[in-house]
Amino acid sequence: MKKIKTIQQLKEAGVIVVVRANSKEEAILASKAAIDGGLTGIEVTYTTPQATEVIQELVEMYKNNPEVIIGAGTVLEEVSTMAAINAGAAFVVSPCFDEASAKMSNLFGVPYLPGCLTPTEIRQALTFGVDVVKLFPGSAFSPSYIKNIKAPLPQANIMPTGGVNLDNMHEWFDNGVFAVGVGGDLMAPLAKNDYAAITEKAKAYRAKFLEVTGK
Repeated sequence: MKKIKTIQQLKEAGVIVVVRANSKEEAILASKAAIDGGLTGIEVTYTTPQATEVIQELVEMYKNNPEVIIGAGTVLEEVSTMAAINAGAAFVVSPCFDEASAKMSNLFGVPYLPGCLTPTEIRQALTFGVDVVKLFPGSAFSPSYIKNIKAPLPQANIMPTGGVNLDNMHEWFDNGVFAVGVGGDLMAPLAKNDYAAITEKAKAYRAKFLEVTGK
């Protein structure tokens, strides 16, 4: 039940924020800014210093807000997977498929979202109990690729990450994505520590998601 609930939360969040920061403090403030803008799915990448602590603090900070869901990103192997889960990560995202991470996540009822590109990779992920596949990098394909993949693999829930922006988000959803991951464009103001700008961009992404999905 826990896993099913998390997957539903990710779908309702629609836009998953990829937080890649230079420090623990930046990551927490950037995450908070995005949440303040209405984006409730946060993926803290393990390229961020002290990522485990960031996850732990955000989970504690939003423990009374059932809409906010905190996960881990750029998780490459079993050790980081376990650290993220122990910190309270509700989901684990990777740029590639890792069998040990898939098994570990399944063991603890945590959705594992591995990066896949080809039908072969997606099929392999599905056989290991993966419920949502991260199409990465999404910028390598046009949104119509989703429709082409889902023709032979209609059971695949696909979340493109990389290359998704306000201008093309409707195309991705029109072609049947489960959700989208957004990092670079949304987090661009972080370079100037402009957290208010992140909040404003988050509001725009949330509004666009509601518009394109008719919610």
